[in-house]
Amino acid sequence: MAEHKLVLDGLHKAFPGPLPVLDGVEFDVAPGEFVSVIGPSGCGKSTLFNVIAGLEPPDAGRVLVDGEDATGRVDHVAYMPQRDLLFPWRTVLDNTTLGLEVAGLSRRAARERARPLFAPFGLEGFESARPHELSGGMRQRAALLRTVVQDRALLLLDEPFGALDSLTRTDMQAWLEEVRARFGWTVLLITHDIREAAFLSDRVIVLGPRPTRVLREVAVDLPRPRQVELITSTRFAEIESELLAALRGA
Repeated sequence: MAEHKLVLDGLHKAFPGPLPVLDGVEFDVAPGEFVSVIGPSGCGKSTLFNVIAGLEPPDAGRVLVDGEDATGRVDHVAYMPQRDLLFPWRTVLDNTTLGLEVAGLSRRAARERARPLFAPFGLEGFESARPHELSGGMRQRAALLRTVVQDRALLLLDEPFGALDSLTRTDMQAWLEEVRARFGWTVLLITHDIREAAFLSDRVIVLGPRPTRVLREVAVDLPRPRQVELITSTRFAEIESELLAALRGA
């Protein structure tokens, strides 16, 4: 079998109680692929991300990256949580370099790596601004820049646009589609928004209730690059209906 960028091999996880959360979760993400994860609230999506990111150890199973066991490692992914977590006392530029500095890069070298990304991320001219001077969408772009500048093999995005209003969220989805295609990232996204999953993804993983496992994988056979107008198409509506039916079944 061909190697994949990420393979989840029978992940199990329970917390004291006992509270079983993951019950043999298995799926893969190929290089350059965009995969979304949806499921009932509280089913264990964030726990799954913590295991993939090496923040929580699984009770059983493995996380494989390019065929090598990466279980418990934190150097193979860049993780963007739900909140932007920008420090108000640091400039936007220095917020985006924080992960690099924590990893041991000098502030000067970190700034040199981050600066070229400000234009494609729509942040040019705001390097010296403070986070409170940015709009919600700009703050999320800054948080994503901070994530991707680490140059990790895989991006984990946990509801990155969940706190935004509907119009800004739609704009951010279109922007993410554009820059992902430009940079060729491999992305795993958690979302509660079926439309977001259908618009951005190559495949959607549907998880069941806790203790969770994969109930279904839905291929999104829509052409790229994707424009916002695509959401009015018949095929898009069919995919949305298929995902909704899978969630209701869960």
